[in-house]
Formats: sequence, C-alpha cells, structure tokens
Amino acid sequence: MINVVRRSQILGLMAMDSGTASRFDTVEEVWIDDKGRVSFIEGSQGYTPLEQVFVIGPDAVLTYSSSLVSQPTNLRRLYQLPVRSPMAETLGWVEDFLFDWETGDIAAYILAGDIAAPFGGRAVLYPEDVEVIEAEAVVVREGAKEHLQSESEGLKGFLSEKSQQVKNLVRTMGDRLKSLVSPNDKPEVVRVKIKEVHDELEASGKHDKNALQQAAQFLQDEWESFQEAANRAGDRVKNALNSAWKHLTKKQA
Repeated sequence: MINVVRRSQILGLMAMDSGTASRFDTVEEVWIDDKGRVSFIEGSQGYTPLEQVFVIGPDAVLTYSSSLVSQPTNLRRLYQLPVRSPMAETLGWVEDFLFDWETGDIAAYILAGDIAAPFGGRAVLYPEDVEVIEAEAVVVREGAKEHLQSESEGLKGFLSEKSQQVKNLVRTMGDRLKSLVSPNDKPEVVRVKIKEVHDELEASGKHDKNALQQAAQFLQDEWESFQEAANRAGDRVKNALNSAWKHLTKKQA
C-alpha cells in the first residue's frame, strides 16, 4: 500500500521528466487495460505508460522519460463505469478508485449510487469482491454488498489517505531504515529499528509527535510491502528504459 494513490489525487498534476526536470504534460485521466490494471496515464499531449512513472508526488508525476504514445488500443475508463450484480442489476457506479502506481493493481473502488446510499453516498469495495471488469460494467460477486465499508473506515489503512506530513515522514523514515534493516531481519527486529528511527526523529524536535507516531505505525504495519517496493525499484528502472526505447524506435520506423 506504500505506492497507492487515488485517481482523483493525480488529476491536474504536472507530468515531468525526472532526468531533465522539465514539464511535458498535465494528467487528465487514468486508464485500465482489459485485465483491469491501470496501464496508462493520459495527458493533454498524449499517453504515458504506467511503467514509465518514476514516482507520484503531491505536486507532480515524475517519469523516467518524456516519451508519449498515441492512444493505445483496448483501454477502458474505470471512472463512472456502472457497477452491476451477477444478475445484471445496476447498483451504482465507480466514483473514484485507488491503485498501485508500480504494479497498476486496483487497491480499492469508491462507489456511488444506490449501493452506496447506506454509507452516506460513497462506499468502499475491495478487489476480492469484483467478479470481472467488462467494457460496460464492473460486475461484483454475490454478497459483495455485505462487505462494503464507509469511505473513512474502508480507506483508513492507505497511505494516500494520510496527511502530507505523515506521507513525508513515512518516506523519511523509510529511507533511513533501508540502511538499517536487512532482508533477513525478523519482524521483532524490524519493530525495534523502526522505533529507534522514530525516537531519533522525535528527539530532534522538528516533527509533530502525532504525525510521527502515525508514520511509525504505518511502517510497522506495511514494512513487508515497503521492502517489496524497494526490491522492485531496480527492475522497474530497467523495464522503463526498455519501454522508452521501444516507443522511440517505433516512432522512428
């Protein structure tokens, strides 16, 4: 959950080449492929493959390359896609969604319409309750309604829903911990080291104690996914460069 963001959070952000720090586009939409994963980010100038994304921050989407592609085939718009039961009954629609910008996996759907009425108009649906994402609708599994949660309850474990101060502290602590924690460390050892970094930052007097505690707790809960994301970073750079080269050679052909 370390790299999960909301679709609505990145709309309007600048798209910038991380190598040159130059702006080349503005994010307008997020698209999924026929497997239901986010695969492209659309801007006013073209489409950026998700694999080209270096990091998504509060002010910009940084990419490995400014190379854009023309509209790919077989893309689907998840935003406002109808939500239906297995019996084809329309229940509502997708009002927003959270996705992992490294893998493209959908982490949660925020629904509106009749299905969300008992939750104040917006309800959270998790991927395990989705039967299939078709071109015309998201089809939920039988009994999915029973697993819905309110927006505040269903999303409380996601970093994207924390304050920017907490997000920054998670990254600061995470960067410090990369040099302290080894892949073979047991969970109890990791907990001790997270507390050490927490106490170190707290002693500096530069950080809000509540935000620092939230950041430490998040890392305690999500350390495994944090390590997995760090381990994928090298492969991601290689894949991004290969993808950029492929798109470049296609243009020149």
